[in-house]
Amino acid sequence: MATGDIAQITEALAKTHVGGVELSYKGRGLKLDNAESVKEMVQEIEQCQGLQSLRLEGNTLGVEAAQAISKALEAKSELEQCHWSDMFTGRLRSEIPAALKSLGNALMTSGARLTQLDLSDNAFGPDGVKGIESLLKSPVCYTLRELRLNNCGMGIGGGMVLASALTECYKQSSAAGSPLKLKVFIAGRNRLENNGATALAKAFKLLGSLEEVHMPQNGINHLGITALAAAMKHNPNLQVLNLNDNTFTKRGSIAMAETISHLQCLKVINFGDCLVRSEGAIAIAGALRGGLPFLRELNLSFGEICEAASLVVAKAVQGKADLEKLDLNGNCFGEDGCEALREAMESMNMEELLGSLSDDEGEPDDEEDDEEEDDDDDEEEEEEEEGEAEENGFNGVNGTKDIIEEKEEPHCNSELASFLISPSAEKLMSLGAKRIQLVEQVDVSDASKVSEVFLKISSVYEDEPEVKQAVFESTDALLRKVFSNSHSQSYSLISSLIVNLGLLKSEDKKIKKVSVLPGHLLTLEHAAAQEFFPVDQARILEAFLSRNGKVLESCSSARDALKTTLVKRTTA
Repeated sequence: MATGDIAQITEALAKTHVGGVELSYKGRGLKLDNAESVKEMVQEIEQCQGLQSLRLEGNTLGVEAAQAISKALEAKSELEQCHWSDMFTGRLRSEIPAALKSLGNALMTSGARLTQLDLSDNAFGPDGVKGIESLLKSPVCYTLRELRLNNCGMGIGGGMVLASALTECYKQSSAAGSPLKLKVFIAGRNRLENNGATALAKAFKLLGSLEEVHMPQNGINHLGITALAAAMKHNPNLQVLNLNDNTFTKRGSIAMAETISHLQCLKVINFGDCLVRSEGAIAIAGALRGGLPFLRELNLSFGEICEAASLVVAKAVQGKADLEKLDLNGNCFGEDGCEALREAMESMNMEELLGSLSDDEGEPDDEEDDEEEDDDDDEEEEEEEEGEAEENGFNGVNGTKDIIEEKEEPHCNSELASFLISPSAEKLMSLGAKRIQLVEQVDVSDASKVSEVFLKISSVYEDEPEVKQAVFESTDALLRKVFSNSHSQSYSLISSLIVNLGLLKSEDKKIKKVSVLPGHLLTLEHAAAQEFFPVDQARILEAFLSRNGKVLESCSSARDALKTTLVKRTTA
């Protein structure tokens, strides 16, 4: 066979396969600069009847070539899927918006109704988003179900333009009688940061139809995470939430935990490399205990989570019949902690579901230099939170403002507030029988405030029967109210107590360490023995007390009594 014939056959085999209603030029590495370079492609597009899917990814498209292709697309009203990722390699950023506008205008002219639009890996920046802005607002995207914009370098500005376009699309499509029902949103590696994420969160809240959200590696910290959490709550059919490699810290983790407790369709949670930390992990565990029956994967890797908190998470996934993987790699367990986690999973017949722990960071070091390093890491976040903390009137365990719900009578507020400012047994006794009513007015939505009230009441504990009874009745009323609410609130309270008692290092440097008194532990021991005290919370306390109880050596007798009661509750 002649060399020329072989070349022709090879070329024919390399040509795009036309499969029914799809034309694919995927991965051919074509450098398409002008109309001549896409002449054959344009002919195939024009000749393809009922074209529904066009794959151009893996080539490089210039403005003139895009204009030629666009001309052919103006007659393709049945087009539904545009797979156009990685198609501007080597192009000037200034070329990309023009090419995108040309393609978008063609779709609008054709009257097509897209269901999928993939422009990932194009690095077109904020200007590129402006290039598709009109398209996203148009009737072409009223039917959009999947929008993929991964690794496009949109930045904050591009994220805000995108959010505005999606919002407008929803409003216009709703006015037309068929609201936008976007199901899949992918926008990882886009440097969206807080402002971009917050803008998109507003659009997500409006949509309410999302089933998959992937936004890893976007430089989002707790402010943006909290905004996204609030938005996700309005998307009840969410199944996949991937926010890998952003920065949750405690506040973002707690906000997200509260949200996922409402998302009963969730199957995949990826919060790996998000600095969830131990307090956040406990909060997320609380959400897991409250539901998520279809959970398949949970990723909390590389989050600076301690051993005791990992055991809380492990217990929280017990009974998840669909669970396929629990990833806790890269945390701070140490060899003994890793073994304890494996044993816990084995005891639940779930050892095969635990991912590798090969990258464990070892037990955290309590040396002063490590604390200073943490201070440096969190300095920026603390500055952001400082103003908000002052506005809320609460700073650590010494604040009292806003502890009581504002809706209650002022004289009730002032009476309890007077006690909390300067606690004493005499003041508690002077409140008489109404102290139960006053305590029940405490706003239990803020776990740190509830922990504060508990510790201040229990600090006046005495062996004298009447005082002891007053303390127990007051704290029982407080805890009963908390534990009658959601799992998330219960877990958040226990987390706050563990921090205040020194059993867990808090990331919040503004929280002042409590000087633990025997009364704190004896009051907690009494509460743990009551039926209203959940066994789950007893397990958490017991886990931390067993591993870090040495910090309570000054109250060793009360500590040991508490531990004995917790063991009885958890093994009964």
